[in-house]
Amino acid sequence: MLSPLGESLRRHDPDRFLTLLFAPTELRERLVILYAFNHELARAREVTSQNLLALMRLQWWREVVEGEAKPGELSTPLRTLIREGVFDRAPLLAMIEAREAEIDGAFPTLEDWRQWLLQGTGSLAVVAGRALGVTQAGMLEGLRLRGAAYGVAGLLRARFALAAQGHAPWPADLLEAAGLIPEAAAAHPLDPALMPVLGQLRAQGEAWLAEARRLPRPPRSAVAAALPAILAARDLRQLALQPVGLRGFGDRFAVTRAGFLGRA
Repeated sequence: MLSPLGESLRRHDPDRFLTLLFAPTELRERLVILYAFNHELARAREVTSQNLLALMRLQWWREVVEGEAKPGELSTPLRTLIREGVFDRAPLLAMIEAREAEIDGAFPTLEDWRQWLLQGTGSLAVVAGRALGVTQAGMLEGLRLRGAAYGVAGLLRARFALAAQGHAPWPADLLEAAGLIPEAAAAHPLDPALMPVLGQLRAQGEAWLAEARRLPRPPRSAVAAALPAILAARDLRQLALQPVGLRGFGDRFAVTRAGFLGRA
């Protein structure tokens, strides 16, 4: 039976919910709590159009991670796992910092954009790996790269929804080279001038996946932390700079096959 947090995660983050089913049964709730925390961070920008209020929500979670007692359905078990050493504070704080940068919405250079993803969705994958027992540095770095690639694919999948919110989280230097400004990129997500920029970002996601494959693979017991990369690879291949639809049988089968084989 799923916990209330698990039921909520299944509705709000079905990709990661699917992947965590391949974690050892006794460790799944750790990932439920971690991914629910990530969802709460993501909601900070989604639930308000005012940057200050969004930053205040993130500050609340920062205080939870840093050890301040704030009882709640998620905050209490999150603090327990931090106190027990299952979750490290540093990457959780890095995830919060990445969300703060996302609210600001300005990435002056491609390198800033890369670091944002490595710090955000990359750190999330690292925490998941550690929660499943991964300690080897090369394996953790491979998970970071897989997580960042999943972040790239997610941005490209969501770019029309982001544009509707006036959000264009693309590197300003690439936009400038294409003769665009962020406001124009947000207002016109199908602008032909934007396509080469998105193509470069897609290539970065694919490069991260290729680099991750050259690093040591996580053990079968930790494959759940790497499985989002299966979806990232499919998205980046199929996207062709066009929006992709809802998850179908092919996506679910690919994750299930990789999960059973213990290889991602």
